[in-house]
Amino acid sequence: MLAYTILDNPVGRWLFALIVSLVVMIVVSLWRWVITHRLRPVALNSNIFASHAIVAIAKQTKGWIVLLLALYAGSLWIEMSPNLRIWTRSFGTILMLIQLGIWGNALIANWIEHYSSQAGDTNAAGVGTARLLTFIGRLVLYSVVTLLILDNVPGVQITPLLASLGVGGIAVALAVQNILADLFASLSIALDKPFIIGDFIIVGSEMGTVEQIGLKTTRLRSLSGEQLIFSNNDLLNSRIRNFKRMHERRIVFDVGVLYETDAELLRAIPGILREAVEAQEQTRFDRAHLARFDSSAISFEVVYFVLSPDFNLYMDIQQAINFVIVDRFRAEGIVFAYPTQQIYLNGSLALERHSR
Repeated sequence: MLAYTILDNPVGRWLFALIVSLVVMIVVSLWRWVITHRLRPVALNSNIFASHAIVAIAKQTKGWIVLLLALYAGSLWIEMSPNLRIWTRSFGTILMLIQLGIWGNALIANWIEHYSSQAGDTNAAGVGTARLLTFIGRLVLYSVVTLLILDNVPGVQITPLLASLGVGGIAVALAVQNILADLFASLSIALDKPFIIGDFIIVGSEMGTVEQIGLKTTRLRSLSGEQLIFSNNDLLNSRIRNFKRMHERRIVFDVGVLYETDAELLRAIPGILREAVEAQEQTRFDRAHLARFDSSAISFEVVYFVLSPDFNLYMDIQQAINFVIVDRFRAEGIVFAYPTQQIYLNGSLALERHSR
């Protein structure tokens, strides 16, 4: 009976091919079961990427592909015509390439998930870069797999196809050059990191907190609540002020007093201003000088540093300094200046003060 021939192959050979297919199915199914049921709980509690990657590969091993590949493995023991052998070999190779593409995509997805969980709270810029590289990696993976599949289809020559794609690619690139410029700009943002998500930046006359860095646009949330959307290419061609990376804040403010102020009090004012600044925590005094004679005031210029980039802290400190200056000036009898005019009538001096 085993010598009975079916399609030019004895029954014994058909049985052996079936046994090979069953063995392949059983081995792969047993491997998947061990990985997904035994190793997976261990991998979930581990920070080692390799263990997560093995589990991801096992989970993304498609049963229908395994079945067809098992049948292909059994067919290797069957005698068939050269033409049919070419087609079956191409079919098996294409199936394997599809499974490799699925595995590659699973590894990329698992890597970005693992990286985001490890560095999401401490390295937002790195996560943004990783997501962009993930997109590029998937694009390269799908392109390579597609070309290899076409190369394994009998009768298909990919060399002329690649040549035509090259010519067509130039035309497409010219048509979508603005999109490509934004895409490369997003890559530059991801690698150079002039700003990251959460940074407060000023671009021209617009300002806001970075919410999203996409492949074509970057989105900011303005202080008044609306969303600002910038093209990545235009954004990189602008001058960007990144306040999130400020280590300390330099403050300059003026205080004006009346021209009638006594000379001794004028000499004392820089010291009073210095004491008002140094009385505050998280400040570093720089200087205080009688800077200029304005039209209706003698102006003193004060420069100091707030040892923090926090804007609210700066405003609290400036308010405290202003209160101290008001109290000291009133105690010393120093009067703040306000806009005045002096009018001469018939050679006598009449002083008229009024607010502009």
